[in-house]
Amino acid sequence: MLGYSAKEMAGQNTTSTEQLKRSLFVPLFLGILLLWLGACAAPARPPHLIATVTSDPKTFNTYLATESSSRDAIAYLEAGLVTLDEDTLLPKPELAEGWEVSEDGLRYVFTLREGLRWSDGEPLTAADVDFTFNRIIFDERIPTSARDVLRIGEAGALPQVRALDERRVEFVLPEPFAPFLLQAGSPLLPKHILEPTVEQVDGQGNPLFLQTWGVDTPVQELVGAGPYVLQEYTPGQRLVYRPNPYYWKGEGIPRIERVILRIVDSEDTALLQFRSGETDVFSVRGRDFQLLKREEKRDQFTIYNLGPTLNNNFFAFNLSRARNPQTGRPFVDPVKSRWFNDLNFRRAVAHALNRQFYVESVLQGLGEIQHSVFSPASPFYLSPAEGLPTYDYDPEKARQLLLAAGYTYDAEGHLRDPDGNRVRFSLITNAGNNQREATGALIKADLARIGITVDFTPIAFNTVVQRTDSRDWETLLLGFGGGGTEPNNGSNIWRSDGRLHLFNLGDLPGNPAEGVEVSDWEREIDRIFIAGVRELDFEKRKALYDRFQVIIQEQLPQIGTFNPLVLSALRNRLQGVDPRPILGPLWNLDQLSIQDVLQER
Repeated sequence: MLGYSAKEMAGQNTTSTEQLKRSLFVPLFLGILLLWLGACAAPARPPHLIATVTSDPKTFNTYLATESSSRDAIAYLEAGLVTLDEDTLLPKPELAEGWEVSEDGLRYVFTLREGLRWSDGEPLTAADVDFTFNRIIFDERIPTSARDVLRIGEAGALPQVRALDERRVEFVLPEPFAPFLLQAGSPLLPKHILEPTVEQVDGQGNPLFLQTWGVDTPVQELVGAGPYVLQEYTPGQRLVYRPNPYYWKGEGIPRIERVILRIVDSEDTALLQFRSGETDVFSVRGRDFQLLKREEKRDQFTIYNLGPTLNNNFFAFNLSRARNPQTGRPFVDPVKSRWFNDLNFRRAVAHALNRQFYVESVLQGLGEIQHSVFSPASPFYLSPAEGLPTYDYDPEKARQLLLAAGYTYDAEGHLRDPDGNRVRFSLITNAGNNQREATGALIKADLARIGITVDFTPIAFNTVVQRTDSRDWETLLLGFGGGGTEPNNGSNIWRSDGRLHLFNLGDLPGNPAEGVEVSDWEREIDRIFIAGVRELDFEKRKALYDRFQVIIQEQLPQIGTFNPLVLSALRNRLQGVDPRPILGPLWNLDQLSIQDVLQER
């Protein structure tokens, strides 16, 4: 039996009484045929797209969102000046109809499309663009990574932005900035709604914007320019979206009348709902592939292979030596901090991890070891054949590295540091992600073979975010995604002042730390990211980011786990699907429609 709620079934107009009355006026054989078809056909599906997510959003404020659960929930609500062209992956107009660039490449003037409106019907003008950049993204009181990726040059200068008239807005750059057009696509926010929240402050002097559009906000107060608006949010259950009546592409777009994201407790639950026909989209894991492939034709869906993921999946060490300014205590136990900051220790751990086995067991062979922080799908990827350092599985070499660094083994085979402390630390990841849970168990077992005890604990995703924000972790199994192929989109991770520089989080506004120590190799990465955005020649840019990849592999603040293939299963009733590498399976959601076909069981 299919598990639709009454709300999900709303809008279906057939009634058994009317069908029975009509059947009295047709020949008996036709009535028998209809009964037979009814017995063989699956229940009718509502004209809604239904998908699943494994965590509630943490916020509906796009510039405060730092994790995928929030970004996934917000994505349908927003739009920017530009977006990616599906064929070239270069910027193309979205809310802007076009732009002009000065000969020196330092001045851009965007012209908005005529008649743009927010989802509440109010006009969307150049004043909103000015407001979004100057009052939100560039406001140092607002902790957003969107500002990190727009910093230019050694001084970290930001573009000058001003509205020229109702439809034109000017950006002036302090120096050449290769990824500017991509960053100009930052989602726009409504000035008429949010301006008071950046002008007014709370009792601590923080702008009210920091408390705006949280998950407790009535959904009708969320205003955007994307294809959908949020109609309902029931925590722990679902998010429901309906078309934005003022969407810029015109009447009848988007075509699907409801998009529903069910919030489930795990990827296994998501799989069960997809196999039972309740949902339309599923991200196929390696362990699911053979099973779903056998059911593909019968259950009328198609599995698409979109190639290697762009995500960076990793096991990371907390290298912070900083102190909590409120307590004066180190964020990381100094004994464990000495282990994590010992390069030989990190290299020994890398050699102890049997990552090829992770690929074969967790991914069922549908992927490869992640050596670089860049995906093989990225044009900036440096392969091992081109000189990227790698760490083969070699537990004996791991032991020798540890012994050479002064570590010893006790009679029970436990590893002891040079001061005699038993080497034991915690590892966290997000519960419900079965691939990470399985990988964490394998890491625990691998490190036990070289005498290291790992206390592995999967916890709620939002708790992981809170722990990393507060530097309250020792080792971490996680992944970063959403940055596309532009290296500078990861500057908030890799620059020492970045808000997602998790392995050594700096002293940040609103998230202070005392005694932050930045290593020489981190400073070299800072210089690379500054030079990388100044350089407009692709080959010269690539050479810079090649060096960056080498540094990460030499210093190992994190160890890549694996790079899975992106496999997406989509119901055949979704019409117009055109899954693309990098863009994903539903990049053209606003153009999709639903056409149910008779499905025999």
